[in-house]
Amino acid sequence: MRVMMRLRLGGGGFRAQGAAGAAAKQSDLGKQPFMEQLDQGPAEPAASSAPAMLDPRHSERLLKKVSMLMHEAVHMRNSSLPNATLRQLREDYLKLNMDYRQRALILLGTQFGVDRERVKGLIQHYMSLNPVDSTAESSGEKLSDSGSEAAHFRTERDLRAALVPLSSRLFEQMNGQVGGLKFLVDLRADLKTTLHTKNLPSLRALDSDLQGLFATWLSPACLELHRLTWNDPACLLEKIVTYEAVHPITNLYDLKRRLGIGRRCFGYFHPAMPGEPLVFIEVALTKGIESSVQKVLFGEPPCDETEATTALFYGITSTQTFATLSPIPGFMHWLLAKLATQCKLIEESKDQSEIHKLREDLLRPDEEIKLEACRDGKNSKGAVGFLYDILSSDRHEWASSEKLVEALRPPLLRLCARYILQEKKRGAALDPVTNFHVRNGASVEQLNWMGDTSRKGLDASAGLMVNYRYRLEDIEANNQAYLNRRVIAASPAVLGLLQQPGSDSLQGKL
Repeated sequence: MRVMMRLRLGGGGFRAQGAAGAAAKQSDLGKQPFMEQLDQGPAEPAASSAPAMLDPRHSERLLKKVSMLMHEAVHMRNSSLPNATLRQLREDYLKLNMDYRQRALILLGTQFGVDRERVKGLIQHYMSLNPVDSTAESSGEKLSDSGSEAAHFRTERDLRAALVPLSSRLFEQMNGQVGGLKFLVDLRADLKTTLHTKNLPSLRALDSDLQGLFATWLSPACLELHRLTWNDPACLLEKIVTYEAVHPITNLYDLKRRLGIGRRCFGYFHPAMPGEPLVFIEVALTKGIESSVQKVLFGEPPCDETEATTALFYGITSTQTFATLSPIPGFMHWLLAKLATQCKLIEESKDQSEIHKLREDLLRPDEEIKLEACRDGKNSKGAVGFLYDILSSDRHEWASSEKLVEALRPPLLRLCARYILQEKKRGAALDPVTNFHVRNGASVEQLNWMGDTSRKGLDASAGLMVNYRYRLEDIEANNQAYLNRRVIAASPAVLGLLQQPGSDSLQGKL
């Protein structure tokens, strides 16, 4: 099974998709029958999410027109009525190539922000007001309707309004129009692309504002869940192929398998974006928790649907198991950074006592002995250096060596358990997938050695995958333990990976 949540809006787990790129791809798909296209494999992503380069003079005129339309839009008085200005703004913006879109976004971020002079003046006015006695209110006594108190409330209201950037007003206006929300989703995709090359404070602020608005507009209460089947329109099936980037759909039979017996695919839709799924969830029905994503993706249905006891990631009834087979996207990044630091320490420090004091014991003595036995005679970096060299190689030769696979299994399973359960950032789990599931009340059920042997899986997590399990009776307690005390629930099997040889068994949570 796999859980694939293509939250395409960026931020907080959302992933942005460019409208023009998707539209261009769908246009190409329309040139030949859908079934023939899938037999050929998924189309390559568009090289650019914007139209081809226009004449520079025309692009400059179009950019000026877009800027003028932005000014007109933010000063509109009635946002509830369809407006030709907003429609024209959308059309003209989409005509710009990516370079000019980036310039338009910079204009939006710098010229449509907060009026700082007004904010400064309001702050000075607020500080000059006579203080209001708050003791009467806190003690329950009736306050007099004084002019000073009214002035405080009025100035606070004006400050709140002044701190809302003009760009947010534009976004609110656009969201009220037919097709406006979809346009803003795609605009944020362009914004995310721009931030990769122009990481400006004004653009970061613009992105943060949009993220906050999306969190309100696209709250779970607004979304509708629908099952996707082989009988759905081809244009919707095309989107499944287009947006599935974690485990790409390779051909017609692959898509049919994911929608067929023993499998489920669900989509979340927003009423303002009909036919445009925001989330895909792919599910496999099994008799137990699977440990290999390849078996889930390419194997035959493991059992009759009526005999299934586990839905990865969806329950058939409330008496069955809710579980995931999830990636561990940050594990190798974290581990290679740790190993590199230790290698540098060993190379630069001549004082053995200093090395011993600063060294972090990433490997246990028995693990070092096994790795030393696998070392090439030419490698003189020790077990830690050897581990760094074989894991950092993009060819992953170790995955083809039975001896190395066996030697690496104990330390990588243990270090991965440490990464998931113990490594934190500002109190939250460092791994974003872990943080998502444990916030929702899951426990860490099982680590799966060589669960994803694809190149992507080896790059991200040395092939490791993890099962998160949702027990209905424990969800609330797990959620509160994590939010209030940053405690992560885990099974005895996972906790046992962290146990020192000969020590007492660990408690059920970390």
